[in-house]
Amino acid sequence: MNGAQSLIRTLVDAGVDVCFGNPGTSEMHFVAALDTVPEMRGVLGLFEGAVTGAADGYARIADKPAATLLHLGPGLANGLANLHNARRANTPVVNVIGDHATYHKQYDAPLESDIEALTGTLNGWARRSASTADVGADAAAAVAAAMDAPGRVASLILPADVSWGEGGQACEPVPPRAAPSVGENAVKSVAEVLRTGEPAVLLIGGRACRETGLRAAARIGAATGAKVLVETFPARIERGAGLPMVERLGYLAEQVAYQLDGVKHVIVAGARPPVSFFAYPGKASDLLPEGAQVHTLAGVDQDMVGALDDLADLLAPSTEPVVQEAARPALPTGDLTPQNWVDVIGALLPEGAIISDEANTSGLLLPAATAGAPRHDVLTLTGGAIGQGIPVATGAAIAAPDRPVINLESDGSALYTMSALWTQARENLNVTTVLLNNRAYAILRMELQRVGAEGSGPKAAELLDLSTPDMDFVKIAEGLGVPATRATTAEELADQFRTALAEPGPHLIDAIIPPLL
Repeated sequence: MNGAQSLIRTLVDAGVDVCFGNPGTSEMHFVAALDTVPEMRGVLGLFEGAVTGAADGYARIADKPAATLLHLGPGLANGLANLHNARRANTPVVNVIGDHATYHKQYDAPLESDIEALTGTLNGWARRSASTADVGADAAAAVAAAMDAPGRVASLILPADVSWGEGGQACEPVPPRAAPSVGENAVKSVAEVLRTGEPAVLLIGGRACRETGLRAAARIGAATGAKVLVETFPARIERGAGLPMVERLGYLAEQVAYQLDGVKHVIVAGARPPVSFFAYPGKASDLLPEGAQVHTLAGVDQDMVGALDDLADLLAPSTEPVVQEAARPALPTGDLTPQNWVDVIGALLPEGAIISDEANTSGLLLPAATAGAPRHDVLTLTGGAIGQGIPVATGAAIAAPDRPVINLESDGSALYTMSALWTQARENLNVTTVLLNNRAYAILRMELQRVGAEGSGPKAAELLDLSTPDMDFVKIAEGLGVPATRATTAEELADQFRTALAEPGPHLIDAIIPPLL
């Protein structure tokens, strides 16, 4: 058994049986070893950002890591933006990063780079395999590190000669560390705050955004009057009829100020206290109301769901959560607008759907339109690095092949990782992409005003415009092997959305809408 074979066998034995990859010369023995461990599914991405984003989407749905296969430092660098999003989502990912043979590094070949420095930006776990005999143990440690609560990016650097060398040994899985429970005193302390009756917000994130946590938080809110909010960009939130409908913390500081107006206590469970996404001249970065106190029920690495259950049992033992009634918007008519396209999705969203949401400014009204739709999951842009939506949808579809995946994608973001459509076609994945085409970086038009940039004129406007030359997303998608159509009216979008959901494999709908801003 060579090093690559021991690596793949160890990964599979630890439950990591999907590898998204874009390999190069230093990873060829890993590629060859795939045929010796048939349980490992190799999925080719055409760009490393699509590879890492797919691994993120897979793990958010599968609740276990996928592996990535990346070519040296530049390959890792290409994938860093979506690994940043995975880091912010606390997603377990196992990167396998090929490197030059140990004896070759001294020659400073063109692709030589400081891989450890790049992995350091991820604040995760990293190790370089020093010998073939170590690879199996290193792989087992990487999986355990990725799965340690709340989840993180683990990177294993694999020199080429360590990969091809003989003497590899597969290793048994290493149990990851479970999320530590929250102490009784912390729960009682928060309960005392809520019993004061002073205005309070319970801000939840992480696994608390799934059914058990949502129901517990809603019970607490109903019994105490505390307002329950979800972090702005949850990694995965369960929504729809029969579940509590919990509002998300706003993206804009002005929205947060309205949501937190008059609040004296902010209780966090699996979330961080609210801060502004960017600095703005003359405005505060800390979005807590003046005089408000922060109380931590559970940190992001603790058992936040258990803590919410304990708090609910203490404060609301006989209180049932208020849940969303089944309701759908009426199908709209006429030209597509930022206001009506979301009603098409809400009216037709299928049971058990997974939404990869990177609609950005075009999707501001989406939560209200889908609140009463059948149960579904929403995966959001956790780290703000655009180009996540199509790859995350790709990985989610591989993790849950029996569920429809809906990718709501803005045009500017789509262009970062459009090549992931090719992987969807190659793997025949049931992903429907609704591409919101407003021919602009609309959010940056808004930010240009909000940061107080004076004197912006035609040159500034041109830098945020995507209309010249006009891009034909139907042809682009078809060129990547994905059937595509164009919709300009609500009726066309509804007809094309129904058809895409009914037919197997990927589809793209180029939805032409004006910019909201």
